[in-house]
Amino acid sequence: MTLLDLLSYEFIQRAYVAGSFVSVLCAVLGLFLVLRKLSLIGDGLSHVSFGAIALGLFLGFYPFYVAIPLVIGGSYLILKLTEKARIYGDAAIGIVSSVSIAGGVILASLSKGFNVDLFSYLFGNILAISNREVFLSVGLSVVILLVIIFLYNDLFSTTFDEQFARVTGIKTERINVALIFLTAITVVLAVKVVGILLISAMLILPASTALQLAKGFKAAMITAAGIAVFSVLTGITVSFYADLPAGATVVLVNFLLFALSFSVKKLVR
Repeated sequence: MTLLDLLSYEFIQRAYVAGSFVSVLCAVLGLFLVLRKLSLIGDGLSHVSFGAIALGLFLGFYPFYVAIPLVIGGSYLILKLTEKARIYGDAAIGIVSSVSIAGGVILASLSKGFNVDLFSYLFGNILAISNREVFLSVGLSVVILLVIIFLYNDLFSTTFDEQFARVTGIKTERINVALIFLTAITVVLAVKVVGILLISAMLILPASTALQLAKGFKAAMITAAGIAVFSVLTGITVSFYADLPAGATVVLVNFLLFALSFSVKKLVR
């Protein structure tokens, strides 16, 4: 089967479109998170999404409609635990994510009817993405990217020097909340692409690879987005021909690009 034949399948078209938009979103937000040493929040919020999706399946609702508000709430709770309870960020992430995982496991044990569906969310199943999920992914991705463009200067200043940004009049607390909320929505969207267990890789690897190659922040952002889209398109294609899990293949392509960029940078030095 040729690549043109592959593109004739509607499920491949849906996977390419949704995967491309979500991957760009992960790459752009991941760059801010990596530079602020908050990259593990993606992993924590993915665990929150596990509990939220399990709750949605348990109640019989469309999982994403339940997961988006609950994961946003979980991200806000992590932020407030860090600020008010004098808990380090990684500890706050650990508390919220572990409680969410425990809740999801309990819900799964109470109702065994959705265990197969929950398994697909754990490891991703982008080749089975529906038209509704494509529209949801593309629509929310566009909205979030527009918000990032609107808040770009404030996000940039807060990322590199939060104290200076505060002195210059930027409402850094609001910017932090906005960044966490945008990440929460992005994590939910990425569940279908690579699965709950691999979301953090989508946030970390393209950004880390771009930082190896690019010299400026905007260049790193564009490079990260390009790497993310290439990884998703390549991963989906390879997974189809080799009969491999799409989400895991996407992550491995991302890692190979990171390893290649790291090796090239070492050789140049």
